[in-house]
Amino acid sequence: MILGYNSNSLAHHRLEDAIDILSAKGFGALALTLDGCHLDPAQASPAEIRRLRAQMEGHRMRCVIETGARYVLDPWRKHRPNLLEADPAQRQRRLDWLERCMEIGVELGAEALSLWAGTLPEGVAPKHARAHLLESLASLCETSRRLGLPLAFEPEPGMLIETVEEYLEIRSALGDPDEFGLTVDIGHLYVTGEGLPSDILPGVASLLRQVHVEDVRRGIHEHLPPGEGDVDFKALWAVLDEIGFQGPVCWELSRSSHAAIEMMDRARACFVAR
Repeated sequence: MILGYNSNSLAHHRLEDAIDILSAKGFGALALTLDGCHLDPAQASPAEIRRLRAQMEGHRMRCVIETGARYVLDPWRKHRPNLLEADPAQRQRRLDWLERCMEIGVELGAEALSLWAGTLPEGVAPKHARAHLLESLASLCETSRRLGLPLAFEPEPGMLIETVEEYLEIRSALGDPDEFGLTVDIGHLYVTGEGLPSDILPGVASLLRQVHVEDVRRGIHEHLPPGEGDVDFKALWAVLDEIGFQGPVCWELSRSSHAAIEMMDRARACFVAR
């Protein structure tokens, strides 16, 4: 497994500086959240993308594209519009943005694009939201095949698809496409109570493209530094070793950007202690 860090946890650093610091501290992967502060897809130039790729390649740093920017499409509404909207034009806005992120991912040499379902919009019935989601994901799978960039769907507490089990149901409804992989956020397993990593990860090892990690308290969706919650990290590292996971394990401490240097050190120490 490769130690990584999410750029959404480095909100007060220039992206170029953040990559240099991460490399110096022994991180080998970047989960790059495309956002207004870090390589905004609406404004990033080809030259800027080329420079960023060259920098990461110079550091031998792997990359996964993250699409969880909070206000990148609507400055008034967090994570909206999403793929569940009643209005087809609004769903298309999110779909077009995800496809643009995929294109940037290819240009950066990323190994996957991570995404989620979104929260249920007011007035949209769950069965209709599920139909909207499946339609959009089928389109994204086609784009994934065309571009050669795998998807890594992340179940997220509070969203339409919250658990790994629900992800598997969606994947089955899509016809189990090879390009529709999985991101598991370890903290989310503790939030939803779906099961411990040792219960969940072995059954989806072949689908796993990326792991997100942070500490959490059971039932509370708040990303915490290691040692401040209930996650058993030694057991986590052990199960990832057991399943032979070779992908990025990226710390997501987005509420701790103000103390980013300290958080990097604590995250790396937790990982190295395995």
